Amino acid sequence: MEEIQLFLDEAKDLMTKGLNHVSHELTKIRAGKANPAMLDGIMVSYYGAMTPINQVSSMTSPDARTIFIKPWEKGTIPEIERAIINANLGLNPQNDGQQVIINVPMLTEERRKQLVKQVGQECEHGKVSVRTIRKETNEQLKKIKGASEDDVKNAEETVQKMTDDFISRIDALMKKKEAEIMTV
Repeated sequence: MEEIQLFLDEAKDLMTKGLNHVSHELTKIRAGKANPAMLDGIMVSYYGAMTPINQVSSMTSPDARTIFIKPWEKGTIPEIERAIINANLGLNPQNDGQQVIINVPMLTEERRKQLVKQVGQECEHGKVSVRTIRKETNEQLKKIKGASEDDVKNAEETVQKMTDDFISRIDALMKKKEAEIMTV
């Protein structure tokens, strides 16, 4: 039935968005290498408005330990430094008058373990959202009028297969990120 297929397509779309969200959140967790994505989500006061850091500057990572943040206007350098310090990422910004320079320190064993826990929490949130989508989709399938029990059962099995697939993808992301963090 068309209606069943619509629910299945919507569930797959929502699960894909959940997976993409987890993947994006994991890029923010640093694994010892400097990456401008670590600074995503940092907001800078720019003419009184809170603005994402990547909209007031260009960010590059010339090597594995350094991030250069070159603001469009030199007057925003102190605001960028303050925003980075307030973001509590364990980074110490410095400036040379032209740009903000961040030297990314080596991770300690204790910090690596904390980051692995954080990765686990992010992935668990992703799994919960996938399971919630499964539950809601199954409830919607049962409410379809005029659908045979067999059609609904088959659709629920399809939803379960999608759920298992997306949870295994999240697990794979988690294993990859944990290995990345624990590699010295």
